[in-house]
Amino acid sequence: MSEPRLIKKYPNRRLYDTELSRYITIEDVRALIAARIRPRVVEQRSGADITRSVLLQVVAELELGAAARLSEAFLTGLIRSYEAADAGRTAAALEACINAQLSA
Repeated sequence: MSEPRLIKKYPNRRLYDTELSRYITIEDVRALIAARIRPRVVEQRSGADITRSVLLQVVAELELGAAARLSEAFLTGLIRSYEAADAGRTAAALEACINAQLSA
């Protein structure tokens, strides 16, 4: 992937794509990711990087639809893993599973 696409989040909760010079939606962020464009989302006022929280919002919205992939058992286990498991090992295992799925 190339340089990340800068998206600014304004206090009114709107997302602004600085490359396209227009407001975008969470669905547009999902489409960027599907097109292998890496977003970097920052709060307009503070400059704080909020990319992870926006990506989690994309996943949460996808999980509300018919394409949901994460079972309640998986989500429960994931939440428990924050207390029980080594964070690096858990992240590496999840990333390996996703990468294997995408490579197949």
